[in-house]
Amino acid sequence: MTLRKKENDMKTSADMIAAPGAAFTDNAARKTILPVLALLAAVLLWGASYPAMKVVVQALGPWAVMWARMAIALAIIAPFAPRLKPRAYRRGDWWLLLPMAISMPCLYFLFEANALRFTSAAQAGVISSSVPLLVAVGARIFLAEALSATTAAGLALAIGGVAWLTLAGSPSESASNPLLGNALELCAMVCAAASMLLLKRLSERWSSWTLTAVQTLCGFLFFLPGAPLVLSVELLEQGWPVLLTLAFLGSCVTLGAFGLYNWGMSHLPASQASAFINLVPVTAVFLGWLLLGETLNAYQLLASACVLAGVWLSQGGVRKAD
Repeated sequence: MTLRKKENDMKTSADMIAAPGAAFTDNAARKTILPVLALLAAVLLWGASYPAMKVVVQALGPWAVMWARMAIALAIIAPFAPRLKPRAYRRGDWWLLLPMAISMPCLYFLFEANALRFTSAAQAGVISSSVPLLVAVGARIFLAEALSATTAAGLALAIGGVAWLTLAGSPSESASNPLLGNALELCAMVCAAASMLLLKRLSERWSSWTLTAVQTLCGFLFFLPGAPLVLSVELLEQGWPVLLTLAFLGSCVTLGAFGLYNWGMSHLPASQASAFINLVPVTAVFLGWLLLGETLNAYQLLASACVLAGVWLSQGGVRKAD
């Protein structure tokens, strides 16, 4: 009896020692899984936003659409304003906050909304996959992070793929001027990369949702000239599909996707978080085909493969450098 009691006591002690370790492992896994799920949801919403934006921009125009998106997002987040006050503001943070918000959503959406007037949602989605490369280059220039030869080769391949994608296209109903539209989309991606680098720097001290609120407020003010256009248009005459699409863009994309991505990026390395952007073109191309009947010709499919291969190559280079 005494020996069995000792064995049971030893087993209990071992379980007590092992339990904290198991709990720690589960907690660590949860801390990794939740940011990954947040990033996954964000990029899927972004991919869906390309065909959605194509529909509403044609109906209302870029400025009206962007102001309406920001107004919807701001109305949702406004009740939580008291909880979004910065807790660790440092003198000079505004010099980072201002260019972050100007880059995205202001200039980013200005370029992208106009890009979708001239190019297809599918082509714009493919170009969006260049963001991880631009983030890597920006980190090399501004943060002195290493940029391997593999990453540089991936960048060259992706840029060549974007150029091929543009030149292989011809004016059509869904892409009246692909050269101009794709150039504007690339400018939007440069702005997105700049904003991500600044956001990563600020996320060390600022809540991700506070940063999202700052971006939303700046976007609301920047696109304010579009307000009269929204108020002057008989929105009900546009039909429920346009109205529901606009509500989806304002709530699920402008607020939801950006908030989820900002939160996920604050919990993972910038290079790992930006790699999730690779899922955007897949979603955009599929939904562009499913909802809008958009297609890519054989040369454009090959060009898209070059872009994705360049991104994949660059991500491998980043991992080796790390």
